[in-house]
Amino acid sequence: MSMQARPVLSIRDLRTSFQHEGGMIKALDGVSLDVHASRTLGIVGESGCGKSVTARSVMRILDSSARILSGEVLLQSGTGPEPLDLLRLPPDGRLMRSIRGGRIALIFQEPMTSLSPLYTIGSQILEIITTHRKVGGKEAREMAIHYLREVGIPRPEERIDQYPFQLSGGLRQRTMIAMALAGDPEILIADEPTTALDVTTQAQILDLLRRIQQENKLALILITHDMGVVAEMSDDVAVMYLGRVVEQGPVDRIFHQPRHPYTRLLLRSIPDIRAVPKSRLPTIDGSVPHPYRRPSGCPFHPRCPDALPGICERSPPAEVEYAPQSRVSCYRAETTQ
Repeated sequence: MSMQARPVLSIRDLRTSFQHEGGMIKALDGVSLDVHASRTLGIVGESGCGKSVTARSVMRILDSSARILSGEVLLQSGTGPEPLDLLRLPPDGRLMRSIRGGRIALIFQEPMTSLSPLYTIGSQILEIITTHRKVGGKEAREMAIHYLREVGIPRPEERIDQYPFQLSGGLRQRTMIAMALAGDPEILIADEPTTALDVTTQAQILDLLRRIQQENKLALILITHDMGVVAEMSDDVAVMYLGRVVEQGPVDRIFHQPRHPYTRLLLRSIPDIRAVPKSRLPTIDGSVPHPYRRPSGCPFHPRCPDALPGICERSPPAEVEYAPQSRVSCYRAETTQ
């Protein structure tokens, strides 16, 4: 959500399922999001809420058991006024392959395993450059060194010929960011970019992403379960639960005037330096249900302390706009402040 009128990427009613021996498992159940240039959309929620599946659906890199049942992923066209629906393109077609890694880039969740151990980091970056840009081998190598230097990797002229196992976790993550930038994207999706990194390195990676976004005017989608990272990095926030966006809006309103019980519980689980010493950190009772055992009605009602008996379990609440650029799906939306 943003004050800008025309998002660079619009996701509308996206529904993705996975084939299982027991039937189809619903992973995304009508996800709608807007992504704007030069702004950061933070997508937050517990593991299993559909954050990464959303990113992979946009990129069309789901595995063979997945099916996108309906929806639209509208990318603003660089050649005309009409947006391009990525879901209508063959996932392995020439146009989709030019967009994937070109106009939209993805930083994968796990830097320790996302890089191929069989090739140098330079060869992996060069592959992206030569795929999406018309340059020769020498120029491509110079560009790869430039991107390694841009993301803060020391001695890039030497590092470019090293293998991933020769790099620390922080340097591998920086390499992943360099690979994403190599295609000169308009939209950068960072899927848990600080996973498995120590807190100092996490802060450096987040600072790097912020600087890169500002310098290149990128639209950034930041997928995380860390509300502190969302508060620090995001302009807009979408809270997901069990394949649905239950609340979305500007970051200040989400943090100071949350309407959905799940959003409020996520915020309460953030450690507070003002808390009483040795006091227990608030937690959310229960866990995210398996999508195959999706509850009826509002998917959060079995864990919700504010559930309305006889109402919440019957049918899912409709999404309502409770403030400019702010929407929530909750039966208590009108009475909760």
